[in-house]
Amino acid sequence: MNNDIAKVLLDETQIAAVVDGIAEKINKDYKNEELVVVGILKGSIMFLADMFRRLEVSCSLDFMAASSYGSSAVSSGKVTIEKDLSSDIKGKHVLVVEDILDTGNTLSYIKDYLKEKEPLSVKICTLFDKPSRRQKPINPDYVGRTIPDLFIVGYGLDYNEKYRNLSYIGVLKPEIYS
Repeated sequence: MNNDIAKVLLDETQIAAVVDGIAEKINKDYKNEELVVVGILKGSIMFLADMFRRLEVSCSLDFMAASSYGSSAVSSGKVTIEKDLSSDIKGKHVLVVEDILDTGNTLSYIKDYLKEKEPLSVKICTLFDKPSRRQKPINPDYVGRTIPDLFIVGYGLDYNEKYRNLSYIGVLKPEIYS
């Protein structure tokens, strides 16, 4: 079934190595700091869970849900916040964790939105960065992998709410989303 959907880009072992590398950098950068880790639902959940378990710094966890895609493979550009934070981030370091930074519309909006809540800092961590599609001037602080303009699924990444449960990250075959 899986080969009919997507070509493997990263297998489970490769994903674990990428997550280890990101967590190591975060542990170093926030060694003596308190950190609020904000996962962007739903796509970041697998990456966030694995990375969060590797963090050795003092941290708490919160979630937001925002979207600019709906059921499309292309961003609409209009961001809506579907779930806001449940904790106060004023005076705290915030790390926003996302599955993929694509156009930048969603993360740019979220970063600006969070800055209004007066945190000490807001940084972006993404498993994948796709700079060729960027529409907003935003750059991640922590990146697992930079990729070309590919539509990827698995390990939390989806197409129309499907394929998040794949244990690998794969390039979705175009006939599925065309």
